[in-house]
Amino acid sequence: MTKLRKVSTALGAGALLAPFLLSQAHGADAERTSPVRSVAAQSAKEVLHVDYESGTLDSGVKGLTTTHATAPDASGVVRPGNGSAYAVQHKVTLGDPGYESNGAPRSETATDLLTNGQFVVGDVQRYEFSVLLKDWQPYKSGDSETGDIVFQGKYAGGNVPAFYLMAKRNAMAFRSPHLNRQTTVVPDFRPYVNKWMKFRVDARWTTDETGYFKVSVQLPGQSDYTSAASYENVRTYQPENPAEHGYIKWGLYRPSESIENGDVPTRIVQHDNIRIFDLS
Repeated sequence: MTKLRKVSTALGAGALLAPFLLSQAHGADAERTSPVRSVAAQSAKEVLHVDYESGTLDSGVKGLTTTHATAPDASGVVRPGNGSAYAVQHKVTLGDPGYESNGAPRSETATDLLTNGQFVVGDVQRYEFSVLLKDWQPYKSGDSETGDIVFQGKYAGGNVPAFYLMAKRNAMAFRSPHLNRQTTVVPDFRPYVNKWMKFRVDARWTTDETGYFKVSVQLPGQSDYTSAASYENVRTYQPENPAEHGYIKWGLYRPSESIENGDVPTRIVQHDNIRIFDLS
């Protein structure tokens, strides 16, 4: 079931059926921070929860944008979820136009059209989500070192993301392009392939240097989130082109990868329990 705390705009989304798919759709050197301390609870009001328990790609949320990729299995609702019945799955096969959206190899879901899925200057928000790397082929020496983006905080209007989480080599890394900072938040995800990893990103959206990004991780077997990265006293809202708001996206985006580069042809990722909280 999808829980909404605010009114969203209306836009329908369809669903297709398939076996086990119930519907289809450098800057600076990398900083390395080990998750070593528990994250204290913070007062938060949930404004959006996408849990896919409706069994549909839009999770019953009118206005949730699903993938524009045309391949039947580019996205779909699968069983089971993270402690639930359903999750969403996105798939990208390089070199196949059926797995491209807006001219790039990607299959994603976005909150751009949802009032309660957007952020503006002055907002303080928390984003929580679960990620499962499905049958993920690990990096080995000599492979391409580009990353697969699985979650983004995106300014509207085709801008560079404010931040994103990516699987790069055999690690999960958090990057903010405008800040030119990158931190490894899961040093080695190989023990967690086909298992659910949980992430939390706290963001204060500012046009001056009073903002922050704080990243926490809860890995399988852990009972709570632990801090993995913190960028404080920074400008977090700085789109290159005019943008009245930002939004979040999840799925799979492979912007720098290709068959010619020797990248793994097909990747699959699953997401569940995408939640937005107001921390103001």
